[in-house]
Amino acid sequence: MSSAPSAPFLALASSGLHHVTAIASDPQANADFYLRTLGLRLVKTTVNFDAPDVYHLYYGDAEGRPGTLLTFFPFGTVPPGRRGAGQATTTAFSVPAESIGWWRQHLRRHGTDVGEVVERDGEATLTFSDPDGLELMLVAHPQPDPRDAWDNGVVPAEHGVRGLHSVTLSTADAAGTSTMLEQLGLRLTAEHGRRLRFAADETGPGALVDVLVAPAEPRGLVAGGTVHHVALRAPDDATQQRWRDELVASGKDVTEIRDRRYFRSIYFREPGGTLLEIATDGPGFGVDEPLLELGRALKLPPWLEPNREQIENALPSLAVPGENNPDLGQQAAV
Repeated sequence: MSSAPSAPFLALASSGLHHVTAIASDPQANADFYLRTLGLRLVKTTVNFDAPDVYHLYYGDAEGRPGTLLTFFPFGTVPPGRRGAGQATTTAFSVPAESIGWWRQHLRRHGTDVGEVVERDGEATLTFSDPDGLELMLVAHPQPDPRDAWDNGVVPAEHGVRGLHSVTLSTADAAGTSTMLEQLGLRLTAEHGRRLRFAADETGPGALVDVLVAPAEPRGLVAGGTVHHVALRAPDDATQQRWRDELVASGKDVTEIRDRRYFRSIYFREPGGTLLEIATDGPGFGVDEPLLELGRALKLPPWLEPNREQIENALPSLAVPGENNPDLGQQAAV
């Protein structure tokens, strides 16, 4: 099912995915899985700026570049969510084509329930879940991914995750969701049954959004083990402002521009119900600590710094890879 093409806002085109943010329960289990099992780098340990008694953990490549980031709000005690329509239901990472078999064995060795490698639309895929039930996928895309993996000594760099590959939005409103993505500068590039693939200008891994047409699915419930929102990239503040102006003019309910310290953001819902964000590429994660020290210490934005003691006392302890764990990189306990 395809939609009629829609003119993108001011002919602006996203360069793809910026990050995906999900909800977790225990921050320690979350960190252990994404650092030790998936081999990502903890590029920032901070808090949810809207609820500073909750961590906000960012995982990505060596520098936390846009398009490599999966982030979490680990709330501790949180009811499990339910995947369904109106959500991003699968988050996929890009791995080298020759590495998919290695990953299946590696995940099994780490106690992760993982199925068989499945070929889908010319890609080899491997589906599994994190400790909270968040559905993840590794995709060996036939097109080479030039991004470098983070080498933490657990996952060999030649097999390592290169960054985000794609996200899947499940929707009961295929026409509305498709039109929104086209207005945001993504274009329909493939259609296979109930699955539509949209791509940004850069059509490879990290620039892909799949739409799963699911009119019969129950509405999803955003809670533990589900995606909270999906962020697309804006190269700079001026582009983001123009996008916001166009969204508001078209009748969308859009937030004000919010300072997220490492980027600036606006939020709105696409017609199918998924919460979307447009995030700027900069200023990046080196704005408040050297790149070699990313993730080592709890970082707070200037407006929360006066409350540091109170915030630290409210947060659970979190042990992340440190200098006493040389196989897991140069990160220390928080």
